[in-house]
Amino acid sequence: MTDARPVRILLADDQPLLRTGFRMVLSAEADLHVVGEAGDGSEAVDLARRLLPDVVLMDIRMPRLDGVAATKAIVDARLPVRVLILTTFDLDEYVVGALRAGASGFLAKDVPAEDLVTAIRTVAAGEAVVAPRILKRLLDRFADALPDPNATPPRSLSTLTEREREVLIHVAKGLSNAEIARALSVSETTIKTHVGHVLTKLGLRDRVQAVVLAYESGLVRPGA
Repeated sequence: MTDARPVRILLADDQPLLRTGFRMVLSAEADLHVVGEAGDGSEAVDLARRLLPDVVLMDIRMPRLDGVAATKAIVDARLPVRVLILTTFDLDEYVVGALRAGASGFLAKDVPAEDLVTAIRTVAAGEAVVAPRILKRLLDRFADALPDPNATPPRSLSTLTEREREVLIHVAKGLSNAEIARALSVSETTIKTHVGHVLTKLGLRDRVQAVVLAYESGLVRPGA
């Protein structure tokens, strides 16, 4: 990756010490470059517009404008910027809102440095970061509010083929394309094609939003 343009990152967190810690971790990587820091959500949106970073590392809870609202503003402005949300286990109730707003993934604030670096690279490459353990914990909390899986599926899901629905279920369980390919005994390229069709048919930005839709529609239930 030495010949490629570095991934440009905007740090958005209201705690200066955390921003300093993230900057130190990321500055140690030759292919990652921190281009700015924001201390609140409103500043994060403004800097995202002016600096056009590849990835905003966004705290979920900030003054003036929280991470959910800031993410929505960035996505609604159709900026070529992707948002990676940081959360803590006691703030999981914010995550679904962030994903609905268009975030490309979420991590726990105490994520190991190597996982943070990998997640930023993944999001910058146009993929999404799904943390199955955190997602399961979140969805278990809201299980009672999710639809009955025996109910008639939403019309949008009816546009999927049986294989596409099968792929969506595996995506919702946090499996990678390679893992789904092994489970279904097909090539990884075939799975990438199916995932692309699912996103297009359902009008979704990426696989993170596909996961949320799969649970919200009752296609998959927490713990299933």
